[in-house]
Amino acid sequence: MKAGFVALVGRPNAGKSTLLNRLVGQKLAIVSDKPQTTRNRIAGVRQYPEGQIVYVDTPGVHKPLHRLNVRMVDAALDTLRDVDVIAVVVDGSEPGGAGDRFLMDVVRKAKAPRVLVLNKVDICNKTSLLPRLAEYEKEVGFADLVPVSALTGENVDRLEQVLLSHLPEGDPVYPEDYLTDQPERFFVAELVREQVLQQTRDELPFSTAVVVDKFEEADAKGLMRLFCTILVDRESQKPILVGKAGSRIKAIGTGARKELERFFDTRVFLDLHVKVREGWREDERMLDSLGLPSRRNRRV
Repeated sequence: MKAGFVALVGRPNAGKSTLLNRLVGQKLAIVSDKPQTTRNRIAGVRQYPEGQIVYVDTPGVHKPLHRLNVRMVDAALDTLRDVDVIAVVVDGSEPGGAGDRFLMDVVRKAKAPRVLVLNKVDICNKTSLLPRLAEYEKEVGFADLVPVSALTGENVDRLEQVLLSHLPEGDPVYPEDYLTDQPERFFVAELVREQVLQQTRDELPFSTAVVVDKFEEADAKGLMRLFCTILVDRESQKPILVGKAGSRIKAIGTGARKELERFFDTRVFLDLHVKVREGWREDERMLDSLGLPSRRNRRV
């Protein structure tokens, strides 16, 4: 029996979250075409006849600009210390560059076996990839290379077998019915934030956070009540979220409610408010409350 942890690590927008959802067979990570959508590490558990894999999605590895970004990168780096296998996810449809070199420099220092996952092969130019792959292999040295499409599922079954082959023998880490290490409140905040990203597009790329103020379990009539605050960084951003006559916040609420009902399999009442909290991305207490690791608490 094989069992262990596999980190999904890569640059922003490499498709790690889509891959996590594909691997565990359920939506655990929100997905957006905006870089740095994933802020927290998210573990998803999958059972196989040969054993159990705990997949850990991580924030995109990049050079941080704010304390928020520093915490996000710290979450990814901390994960590399704790796992049995590192799946390095690379976007095959985009050219390499400084970002890839930074990523390879990070993963080269890790001790766990590394598997290069070439994602988005359904839309990439395969001929142009050969020199790039040779460079990765020279820089890092990978135990395996697996081309996949997280979006279509192409070759994902092969990836699963490769990852299982590199895991140690052992008992399952979690019970068979265990899915994730994140609490329900986390998914409420994330599904609301996903709708904020989708509805505002490029107007509010990284300036929002969602706080769950109140979480009421489904009552006898099967209605769950959720109350959330969407934080923005500046006063000028508030009307962008609210929209004309409240049209945008209504659209955010409608979209989030549908996703929440699908996730929890029950009816949901969702109440949303927008609040300005200037400088929240630099606020250590705020970042603590969002569950992001702090360098002052990092293991050496």
